[in-house]
Order: sequence, then structure tokens, then C-alpha cells
Amino acid sequence: MSERIASARMRSKIMSAADAATLIRNGDNVGMSGFTGAGYPKVVPIALAERIRSANAAGEDFRIGVWTGASTAPELDGALAEANGVQLRMPYQSDPATRARINSGDMDYIDVHLSHVAPLVWEGFFGKLDVAVVEVTGITEDDRLIPSSSIGNNKTYLDNADRIILEVNSWQSMDLEGMHDIYYGTRLPPNRTPVMMTTAADRIGEQYFRVDPDKIVAIVETDLPDRNTPFKPLDDISKAIASNLLDFLDNEVRVGRVPRELLPIQSGVGNIANAVLSGLLDRPYEGLFAYTEVIQDGMIDLIDAGKIRVASATAFSLSPDAAHRMNEQAARYRRNIILRPQEISNHPELIRRLGVIAMNGLIEADIYGNVNSTHIMGSRMQNGIGGSGDFARNAYISAFVTPSTAKGGAISAIVPFVSHVDHTEHDVSVIVTEHGLADLRGLAPRRRAKVIIENCAHPDYRPMLMEYFERARKVANGQHTPHDLALAHEWHRRFLATGTMLP
Repeated sequence: MSERIASARMRSKIMSAADAATLIRNGDNVGMSGFTGAGYPKVVPIALAERIRSANAAGEDFRIGVWTGASTAPELDGALAEANGVQLRMPYQSDPATRARINSGDMDYIDVHLSHVAPLVWEGFFGKLDVAVVEVTGITEDDRLIPSSSIGNNKTYLDNADRIILEVNSWQSMDLEGMHDIYYGTRLPPNRTPVMMTTAADRIGEQYFRVDPDKIVAIVETDLPDRNTPFKPLDDISKAIASNLLDFLDNEVRVGRVPRELLPIQSGVGNIANAVLSGLLDRPYEGLFAYTEVIQDGMIDLIDAGKIRVASATAFSLSPDAAHRMNEQAARYRRNIILRPQEISNHPELIRRLGVIAMNGLIEADIYGNVNSTHIMGSRMQNGIGGSGDFARNAYISAFVTPSTAKGGAISAIVPFVSHVDHTEHDVSVIVTEHGLADLRGLAPRRRAKVIIENCAHPDYRPMLMEYFERARKVANGQHTPHDLALAHEWHRRFLATGTMLP
């Protein structure tokens, strides 16, 4: 496998994962590659977790800070959390063991808009970056790094870390070379300049990561696959949500607010988002662009069908079958796919300029359009805000999609007052459930409430929500956005007491 390392001086740094893990010290901040289960280091974190367990068993409190691009996989987040080896985690996670540590108070967690991470690292707000552990596909003869299946914050971590450990992964296709576009032109104020992109297809950077070879202290060879999780089969609810949203887009085209080829689309991760993408296969749209965070199965299918011209993202999030197809045919797909650093894939200026149509999920929305996408019952962290805020705040159309209920109908996704606010009503254009769609643009708060209740709430909850709204109008201190805070609290208290929001 060492043929993937064309540089002779880099080959001299090859060692085992266990030896590489000894180069990470107690208290270090470690920037790791990885974004939605793609391109994360797969063996060094496991070796590090074993080292942490041994140290803790000997009475040494060994803990590190872990910074990534987004969520990773059990071999990274899970292994380190189970060893109780993480003092601080940022900016996004989806691992059950990590989530448990965060919610028990064992692990500090900083939930950050993904576009903000790189500048915050450069400005030093998270402290000094001691080590970068980054997966790559290969190393060129002149010491440049061929990125793998995600970019995330790798450029920032490679630039800022004192020491670098590389995992060279032969599972990743060498035909990924040329798919990446690494932009080195970002600056901090007052030296910022415009990012010169006017379409999602524009290339503005380089194919490789630059790196100071003297900072590379270890190279570990691996051949393990990404965490490629199958999507659930599309159910009736997902199909209905997708149909409602696509009907809305059809109307936007019909009235002339959106061109016939749509505008660049952004899609969050998950079954509903994939259902929307799959639904586009049967709609009369051609010449599409995507400007998003992740390439999912539905986008690969749209590329294969000739409907998407270019999909720009920072990572893949594929099923095992789609990942196999990508590895086998990466040379073909790199004509249609560009992977960029997340500071570019999530760049507010570019999202606004390109007029992105954003589609993201939620945990709950209230009757005025405020959205909670991170917390259960106000206090318990689920995954994090990720990039949804980057897109919601800057998109041409910001849509949030969700089933109308959760836990078999025990919980309504539409509530009087969200228990935590991630996206205010100012950033939410459209809410979609399987029962319908609420277009909130141009509506004052009381009109928004009626449209959301009538179009999006589950029929079992509509009378309760309307009763709340009418009571709030009678007792509220003002009529602009009427609330009865005591009654709003009762919705969430009822669930805590009985396990259902229903009376």
C-alpha cells in the first residue's frame, strides 16, 4: 500500500496506530477529519482510546479536546466517549455515547454554526490546536495531500496544528484525485475579500492540501471503509412530505419566482431529505445544481439520470451501495461533483449570492415559525445545529421539513412555544409536514399561526393548538405575537409527566 505515499521522506514516517497515538498528549486539542461519517481517521482514535483507558486505570486523568468537521463514527466519537477521554467536543456530533456524555455533564460541547468554525479556530477562541489527525487518499511526490471523501475543516486544522498525524486510506478511490477544490484565499477582517464564485460549478482553489512536511510526525496506513449507513426505505410519510415540498417548488416555477431549472438546492441529511431528492427524478427539472454540505444517494441518482449538472459539497453521506458505486466510478463522478472546505460549502455570502433553496429537518416548530433543531425538551442535546443555520439565515427559500408527530403520535412536532430556539421565525420561509405546507413569507405572526396549525399540525393536535392560540389572544400582554407562557409550559410538562402531549 505504500505506493500511495509517493514521497520518500513521507514513507520514512510510517508507523503503527498505537505508536502514533503516543504522540497525542493529555490535554491536547486534536483537530480530526470527518464529516457525516466520511473521511474520518479510523485507527488512530481507537488506539488513542485504548491508551486513555490504560492511563485512567493507572490513576492518570487523560482527556483531550476533539474538533472535527461534523459528525464522525463509532471508531472516533464512540471510542473516545466510551473511554471518557474527551473534555470538550465541537462543532457537531451524532454519536450515542458522545451524546450521553454531553447530557450527563461529563463532556463540554460547543454547538457552532459550521461556517463559523474555521475563523473561530484561526482567532484562537477554542485554544491552541496541538495535533491534527487527518485521513487522506494519498501523498504526492512533492508532499501534497490528496483529500479523501470529506474536506470539512481539514485545511484549517492542517494549517494550525503543531503536529500532524496522517491516515492514508487505500479504501478510498485514487480517482477521487481532482474532485476537490481547496480554497486558500480566506482571510480574517479587515483583510477579507469576496469569494469569486457566481455558480456552484466554479472552481476557485486547488486539488490538494498544502502541508508543512516538517509538521508531519506520523503516517498510518489503513484500508477501512467509511461509516456508510443504509437509508431507511421511503415510507408514506416521507413521500408525502417530499410531494408537498416539490408541489411548492412547481408553483414557485409556475409563478416565476424560481427559474425552470430551479436554483441551487441544499439538502440536510436524512430519510426525508433523500425522499425529496428522489422525488426530483420524476419531476420535469433538468440542468440542476446543488450547493450543499453532503452528497447523498439521491444526488448520485440525479447525476446518473442526467438531471444534476454539478453538485458542490464538503463530504459524502452515502449508503454502502452508493459508496461502492462512487469508489468504482469516481473518475466519472468527478466531472459532476466538487468537494470544498466547509467554510466555503457553508459560506453565507455564497449561499445568498447563489440563491440557494435550503431544505432542513427539525425537532419541533412553534405556531409562529420558530424552529428547534437541537434540543429535546429544552435541555437535552441531540446532535447540534450543524450547517442548517448557515443555510436558513441566507437562503433564497428556507424550508424545514418534518413528520407532524414523533414517538407514535405521542409528541406533536408543532407546539405552542419551542423549548429551544435555533432558527427564529425571521429565518423560516416554509414548514412542511405530511399534512401540508405553510408558506410563511409575507405573513404577520397571527396569520402565520393559523396557517401552520391548519396546514402542518397533525389533526389530533389541531384543536389543542387552536385553543392555545385563542386563549393566548385573550390573556397575552400584547397582540403582535400572543403567548400564554403558563399554558405553553404545560405542553412540555405534560409530556415529562405522562409521556405524551395528548390530554
